[in-house]
Amino acid sequence: MESRDGFVGYQTFGAESPDIVFITGWVTNVDMYWDEPSAIRYFDRLSSLGRVFLIDKRGSGVSDGPMRGYIDPVEDALEDIRTVLDANRSEEAVVIGDTEGGMLACILAATFPERFPTLILVNSYARMARDDDYPIGAPPDVIASLAQGWKTSFGRTADPLDLTAPSTARDPRFRAWWPWFQRQAMAPSVGRKAIEWIAETDVRSVLPAIQAQTLVVHRRDARYHRLAFGEYLAGHIPGARLEVVSGADTFPFHTGDTSETLSAIERFITGRSGSLQTNRMLATILFSDIVGSTSLASESGDDRWLDARAEHDRLVRLQLDRFQGREVNTTGDGFVATFDGPLRAIQCAQVMVSELKNIGLDIRVGIHTGEIEVRDEDIGGLGVHIAARVMGAAESGGIMASSTVKDLVIGSNMEFYDCGPFELKGVPGSWNLFEVRTRS
Repeated sequence: MESRDGFVGYQTFGAESPDIVFITGWVTNVDMYWDEPSAIRYFDRLSSLGRVFLIDKRGSGVSDGPMRGYIDPVEDALEDIRTVLDANRSEEAVVIGDTEGGMLACILAATFPERFPTLILVNSYARMARDDDYPIGAPPDVIASLAQGWKTSFGRTADPLDLTAPSTARDPRFRAWWPWFQRQAMAPSVGRKAIEWIAETDVRSVLPAIQAQTLVVHRRDARYHRLAFGEYLAGHIPGARLEVVSGADTFPFHTGDTSETLSAIERFITGRSGSLQTNRMLATILFSDIVGSTSLASESGDDRWLDARAEHDRLVRLQLDRFQGREVNTTGDGFVATFDGPLRAIQCAQVMVSELKNIGLDIRVGIHTGEIEVRDEDIGGLGVHIAARVMGAAESGGIMASSTVKDLVIGSNMEFYDCGPFELKGVPGSWNLFEVRTRS
């Protein structure tokens, strides 16, 4: 079907309800799954639980290629999923995030809590790479080795199955099918960029904002998607339940004995409660402000200042509409707006800065992704407070972003200059802030 920027390949099958959105890693092809008996068995069982939606992300399978580089931004993937659901009159769905697809599923559930009140994460993680506060991640040399091995083998050999699907790694038929499937899923160049995205993306900051009833299912002996990753998810998503199942196979999702995993999913789906009603959600918040507005008003006089401010408002609203931002309110000399994802907020801010510079106005912009509370036509909560403080740290003509924003736009052409830790008034702890730049 056609979405805003191209065609999205998807399939739907199974029982009438509930609707189930199944999101796995980037290597997908909704047509080619049906040539593999283990995938057919998996989907037959899953489709007995509800109406299943399989969707190829941009650049993979039968969907169009990415529109903004090798990997489209997260918000484009979210929009594609919602477009498919809208076309099929689906108002509420269970979202299953398998392996790398779990990161996108977490963002989906946190951003649209009423539409996705049930979240199931299977052999997934919030971050792959190690960090000072994330010792369970893979160290840099391991990440580099894994990425190189994947790049070398992609579409050529089935060697990575020794790590991700050991029970089927020696099966000659499956070893022949897997490289063939990869070649049908995506071009090698896109595969390489997808690997980089997987290694660098971090959705840990999203987890506390998830309100969905959440089940984390993880293989006990997994070597690549290790159990510690699932334990971390279950420990940081409010109210999440962890169910550990036997085996070591994780990718592709249909390898090995999947009966325990599917039984856990079935128990959770059939035992879930009704729709979630909430006024909290994940959003990207943009604050803007005209620099030196008081002195400008004094120097130019009331009439000229009112004209300049009216033109400022017109230009900002044009860009909010262009980049699908939602105006929340004005602050006299600036705007507060929300976006479904951070990349469009950054792109909007960049055009705003440029357009307003052309009419002699310098602005500063702050961007943060976090949980907000929706209050009629207004928003509140700590995330809003943080975004305002981030703007306060920006220089004239500058765009400042929180580390959360940076972590969610991996794969874009944006460059972030680390400005170091800041103490944000009224916000606990110190926050690393980043000036947004565009790679030349």
